[in-house]
Amino acid sequence: MYQTLEETHLRFFSSIVGGNHCFADQERCREYGHDETEDLVFPPQVVLRPGNAWDVGAILKYCSEHSIPVTPLGARTGLSGGALSLQGGVGLSMERFNTIVEIDENNMQVIVEPAVIVQELQEAVAAKGLYYAPDPASRGTCWIGGNLAENSGGPRAVKYGVTKDWVLNLEVVLPNGEIMQTGANTLKNSTGYNLTQLFVGSEGTLGVITKATLKLIPLPTKNLLMLIPFDSAINACAAVAAIFKAGVTPSAMEFMERDAIELAMKFTGSNSIELNSNTQAHLLVEVDGNLEEPLMNDCERIMSVVEVHGAGEILFADSQAQKDALWFLRRRVGEAVKAASVYKEEDTVVPRFRLPELLAGVKEIGGKYGFRSVCYGHAGDGNLHVNILKGELDEKVWNDSLPIAIKEIFELTVGLGGTLSGEHGIGHVQKNYMDIAFTESTLQLMWGLKKVFDPQLIMNPGKVFPDRYWTKSEC
Repeated sequence: MYQTLEETHLRFFSSIVGGNHCFADQERCREYGHDETEDLVFPPQVVLRPGNAWDVGAILKYCSEHSIPVTPLGARTGLSGGALSLQGGVGLSMERFNTIVEIDENNMQVIVEPAVIVQELQEAVAAKGLYYAPDPASRGTCWIGGNLAENSGGPRAVKYGVTKDWVLNLEVVLPNGEIMQTGANTLKNSTGYNLTQLFVGSEGTLGVITKATLKLIPLPTKNLLMLIPFDSAINACAAVAAIFKAGVTPSAMEFMERDAIELAMKFTGSNSIELNSNTQAHLLVEVDGNLEEPLMNDCERIMSVVEVHGAGEILFADSQAQKDALWFLRRRVGEAVKAASVYKEEDTVVPRFRLPELLAGVKEIGGKYGFRSVCYGHAGDGNLHVNILKGELDEKVWNDSLPIAIKEIFELTVGLGGTLSGEHGIGHVQKNYMDIAFTESTLQLMWGLKKVFDPQLIMNPGKVFPDRYWTKSEC
């Protein structure tokens, strides 16, 4: 279906972006051929680094006309294989789009290019008393563009929402080379179809985002942080919904079972948490706002709830340094698990009241197939990251039985009213489980939308949809 790149193609690309931003040597292409998904590597045949939307448009138009696959590349911190160039072709690196174009303090908006690092954006708007809340664990390295592509969340999504809730308008380059605005820089917009939300979470399969207008809010000035131990991971999960039912909406509520904390402490060399021998899990709970008294009232309500659910002695972080240490440990759990063993990570999400059933079911499936899982995640959202460690499992069990076990985890998740991914996206590694979450008619409808925007199927091929869709198209 796709053309192999030839010297003629390379000369055209070089004429658009310049020789310094077009390279096809094997070593550099391999560098752009992986993200943080397991140990998978799929290099593009050429890496292009355009400098403006018109360059992107010229590249995409040419690729559409010549059936050349294009994989948009961000910071490559993703966990679902969304940035892997499965079909070779063009790796379209957006790294030169790294400007905060405008911070509009009067309207509390920011216009930003996709290669701006999330933490740098947060710090820039915070300096003006404003707040952009979405903050994945990789916020110090991940880019806004990747967050838009995957609809990323993070710890504070429980109160402030995920990336889609902060997007007002996008500048997008379509596969035919046209540059379009998906919406308007207004807080309300009921004019036509909501194309903005269609592109958020589309994983680079419909077009390339070159600019985003994001809303901001006033920066909360105070927060309180508690680390709450439990003698049972199930009890910790059960306390989550109970806290909300008590009338408290934390700004963050993170779940970490004991193995997750131990691996993170070993990986970082931290001793910021004293683990009691009976402690099996923790909730890391933050409340924020601008007045201390209501925050203390929220903490007291939380304490009364978790006491009923078997909580141990609660640690109040009494300094910014202690808060930073606890958040540092939580944000390094994923890296710690990856360093401990070959692994696979699933990004399951259920209604938060069903979280105890999900955790129990994951452990039961692990026992059935003989694998160890390390679980943590954004408990306030019902978002559980299930890390399956290879450990001492032999290759046959890992390769043959594990896909069956993962299928059972997803079936359990959907059966509990949840779905396959809360924030990591489907990408390459989850695409063949999409039948569990959607009927064939729904998948066909999505595929039809894909072909409306991208009739030549050049945009991030092999992602999101099950293999049979791509194979049928190639035939």
